[in-house]
Amino acid sequence: MNILILGSGGREHALAWATLQNPKCDKLIVAPGNAGISAIAECADIDILNGGAVAEFCFENAIDFVLVGPEAPLAAGVADRLREAGLLVFGPSKDAARLEASKAFTKEICDAANAPTAAYARFTEVEAAKDYIRTQGAPIVIKADGLAAGKGVIVAMTLEEALEGVETVFSEFGDAGAEAVIEEFMEGEEASYFLLVDGETVLAIGTAQDHKRVGDGDTGPNTGGMGAYSPAPVLSEAIATRALDDIVKPTMREMARRGMPYQGVLYAGLMIKDGMPRLVEYNVRFGDPECQVLMMRLGGQAFDLIHACAEGRLAEAKVNWADDHAVTVVMAAEGYPGTPKKGTVIRGLDTLPEDSQNMVFHAGTRAEDGKILANGGRVLNVTARGASLKEAQARAYAMVDAIDWPEGFCRRDIGWRAL
Repeated sequence: MNILILGSGGREHALAWATLQNPKCDKLIVAPGNAGISAIAECADIDILNGGAVAEFCFENAIDFVLVGPEAPLAAGVADRLREAGLLVFGPSKDAARLEASKAFTKEICDAANAPTAAYARFTEVEAAKDYIRTQGAPIVIKADGLAAGKGVIVAMTLEEALEGVETVFSEFGDAGAEAVIEEFMEGEEASYFLLVDGETVLAIGTAQDHKRVGDGDTGPNTGGMGAYSPAPVLSEAIATRALDDIVKPTMREMARRGMPYQGVLYAGLMIKDGMPRLVEYNVRFGDPECQVLMMRLGGQAFDLIHACAEGRLAEAKVNWADDHAVTVVMAAEGYPGTPKKGTVIRGLDTLPEDSQNMVFHAGTRAEDGKILANGGRVLNVTARGASLKEAQARAYAMVDAIDWPEGFCRRDIGWRAL
């Protein structure tokens, strides 16, 4: 098969790496890709938010299958346009992608499905939102309703932070912040549950836990993720089954009832306390950096599962898990999560192993004059497998220490909760 992956981050590098291990893959193109992806696959410069342009590219290049990586093309209806053109696509419709594109929509669906989640209220005016916060007190969570590149959630521990957070949501997030969803602060431990859904069948494909705060010990501001590990011990088989039966399957039934059956990967962020899971949020794509540890553990079978999902054959699919662990450590550019310093040179990558146990997935890089340069906030995902979490962690940090990039930094405690 000729396969096209849309996206340019570490998630798409991991998806490309796993796909290339599958014998079904004859040719792989990634659009637009990055410096790391270009070393293993052809990269194409097309506008991935333009469904017509993507469809035209697919016909010109005899593409058989399209895997949509990020949320923005899904929210823009690219998967719908490709299906209308007769192409086989992995990723939900624009309507179904509202599970991530609108926090308020997700709350409506959870209410209708009786799926446990945080109590909430919706606001379109800042003063009304502030009045509500004053009545509720802190801690409290303020979310921009729409897509805000992973930065639209403010966990306010004090009333002052909450009132400032509401101002931020309404003033700094454009259309995404036209409406705010204010939620109860849920205590517990957060974990990620990944499932494939083909419109009817739901298949669990793994668990992971990421580290959102920028500093060791989960300190400092939230980021898009500073590292992750899989599996997540907190998501035991019993808790995962409860989440599947009480949250995910009722949600999927409600989506189908509304005429928007879900097809693609579903990422359920869960808060777990006293063995009871509650939904934090849904994402309609693989998490980043959680995808990297999942792909490291799944390998080439990942594409078989994705292909079965797109063709509606999940009922016959099965995940073959090894009894292993994976860790990914995010190396970020100086200044992140504020304004990252771009253009700095990263050395030493060519000395590192690239195999089924060790990989550096590029997230924000570009190649110039034979050098690899930082070109974003989260730049590298240093990923390793091991028979134990401790072994995987040690391998990942050994690779981190071999990278010569003075302007980069990382957390040194990825996996600490499980360890």
